[in-house]
Amino acid sequence: MIFFKSPSLRRAVIIRARCLLLSRSCRNGTTAASGGAAKNSCKGIKVFRKAEWIACYDRREVDRSSQGGVMRAASAKCDVSHATTLLLAVIGISTSMQSASAACMFAAQGEGRVADVIDVRTLRLSDGNVIRLAGIEPLADSPKSTNELVALVSGRDVTLYGESDMPDRYGRQPAFVFVDPAAPSLQAQLLAQGAALASGTISDKTCAAELAAAEGSARRLKRGIWAQTNVIKNAESPGDILADVGRFRVVEGRVLSVRQAGTVTYVNFGRRWTEDFAVTVSRRMMAAFETAGITLKSLERRYIRVRGWIERRGGPRIEALGVRQIEVVGDN
Repeated sequence: MIFFKSPSLRRAVIIRARCLLLSRSCRNGTTAASGGAAKNSCKGIKVFRKAEWIACYDRREVDRSSQGGVMRAASAKCDVSHATTLLLAVIGISTSMQSASAACMFAAQGEGRVADVIDVRTLRLSDGNVIRLAGIEPLADSPKSTNELVALVSGRDVTLYGESDMPDRYGRQPAFVFVDPAAPSLQAQLLAQGAALASGTISDKTCAAELAAAEGSARRLKRGIWAQTNVIKNAESPGDILADVGRFRVVEGRVLSVRQAGTVTYVNFGRRWTEDFAVTVSRRMMAAFETAGITLKSLERRYIRVRGWIERRGGPRIEALGVRQIEVVGDN
């Protein structure tokens, strides 16, 4: 049986349910109390099998005595009935919690304690793993934005979710990070505080919408970075954009023309292709835009907002690697 003696325990059960419903092997499926906080119960488990409602838990207690909660599991067996019992307990806690945080809860990737905040998008856990916050980018090296992340997570236990557990080329694990499963992701909280920019590269529509809404709220209220006047660059000022080569930026302007040259489609904001700003879309991305119902040719004479990394290829360029990097903000 499972007993709930405090609200904090509910969080422990939710986290444990999502971690333990992972694999038939039930690797690392037990936790023991240490210093009033539960240790990582699913370290090393990286694959979430939605079709396999299998859990593993033993007679040991997960004791969160410092928060007044004790969870007891009375069986050491791994079977469907135990997993179902645990899942139903989680569902019964509060259906309203799902709407608050489920938008970016993809496959469970484990949990850990934050040991260090490297920058506004990068954490180091106590086990040495470096986590890259998926879906956001910094405006620039901003100590204030980093301090906001420190205030949210320093020394806290976090749970990781992601579309993939493959590390990036720098060895960082991209993930959506949750301190409280009943609250939005860290990414959404940072965006709402104006501490970061949405990357526009998240493919999941619901998650991307949550991130965009959080950023939009901060922009309207002029929070954080949005209190500055130069966050959004003018597409008619290519020299100003070129000053930010190698940085992630947001650019707005009216599209003059859309032309294809070889395997690349150019969304042009000026007539001088060697000097003016343009967005490039490779042929491999065209299917994604078509699936999203976006015809690039229809962008002509429309006012759009585009985000991405500034490159210099003649004039300043942004390569669209995700459909949501381009946003129409004005009609013809």
